[in-house]
Amino acid sequence: MKFNTKVIHGGQTPDPSTGAVMPPIYQTSTYAKRSLEEHQKYEYSRTANPTRNALEKALVSIENGTYGLAFGSGMAAIDAVIKLLSPGDEVISTNDLYGGSYRLFTNLFEKYDILFRFVNMDNASDISKYINQKTKIIWLETPTNPLLNIIDIEAVSKISKEHHLLLVVDNTFASPYLQTPIDLGADIVMHSATKYLGGHSDVVLGGLIVKDKELADKLYFIQNASGAICGPMDSFLVLRGIKTLHLRMQRHCENGKTIADFLVNHPKIDKVYWPGFKDHPNHKIAVKQMRNFGGMLSFTIKGNQYKDAVKILENLKIFTLAESLGGVESLCGHPASMSHASMPKKEREKIGIADSLIRLSVGIEDFEDLINDLNNALSLI
Repeated sequence: MKFNTKVIHGGQTPDPSTGAVMPPIYQTSTYAKRSLEEHQKYEYSRTANPTRNALEKALVSIENGTYGLAFGSGMAAIDAVIKLLSPGDEVISTNDLYGGSYRLFTNLFEKYDILFRFVNMDNASDISKYINQKTKIIWLETPTNPLLNIIDIEAVSKISKEHHLLLVVDNTFASPYLQTPIDLGADIVMHSATKYLGGHSDVVLGGLIVKDKELADKLYFIQNASGAICGPMDSFLVLRGIKTLHLRMQRHCENGKTIADFLVNHPKIDKVYWPGFKDHPNHKIAVKQMRNFGGMLSFTIKGNQYKDAVKILENLKIFTLAESLGGVESLCGHPASMSHASMPKKEREKIGIADSLIRLSVGIEDFEDLINDLNNALSLI
């Protein structure tokens, strides 16, 4: 089954009790038992819910996995993965990653004696020198947030397997429309389904997809024991979003390229971060492991003045100044004060998150309106 068919039919069947084409919203906390001795699949909705299970099957299908787990947010999904570890364990993570992940790792889990090493992963072979007997997980994003760096998943997978480590890939920026990390050797794929999978900025949800049963069983235990599950209505909304993922992503990619080309030729722009450019670091790897380059990009302004970034962001009319990404509408943000505000300034600057850096989530509007909006805002600086 091809991807464009899987988003609609993959893992999905009509509801067995009613024949409903779309999975019903089973808005219930508990289920009547037929007998005291009989084990039922559905007994309590923290453990299992038919609507959530339908979403989990869909996630498995589009990511080419075997087991899926849905959570109340992307952060809850990340939290579950780190709970696989024990005090004294270590994680190697890319140094350019979502600020919320950095905050969870450093401000919460380091208190429980789990050490995180944040390293540059542009050259996958460099990772090996950070591995020791305490290392248990390699955590990566690709493309990264917010600098759109590309990491070679297949190369990192070979290193992780050589050292018997778990490889976790945050696939939020790309979505399975652009890449399927499990096919490249990842052990766990994580999604903030709030973004492209939901696609309409109306739901908060996270997901994990794995292939190994033993690993899945450990995560199912954590999911049930910790209880950070999503509700049936949220599951329904993401299921609905997945059915148009291929159509939306196609337009996100088309518009993303158009906006990137416009910005890179604008006289007031210093640098544009977008993996589709041939001179983008690891562009060849992006071509190898991705099917297109997505609708996320970032750029800096000549002079690197914070006040200029503020003026642009506050004068955009179609691009909405807001947190998050991946919705049908175009969004703009200032990583240094928004998505990465929890990262110390020294650390931000070390990896290249400048005060004038602006991140765009390019939506599916008419590209000419988006270009005009950017042009008008840039004319004010």
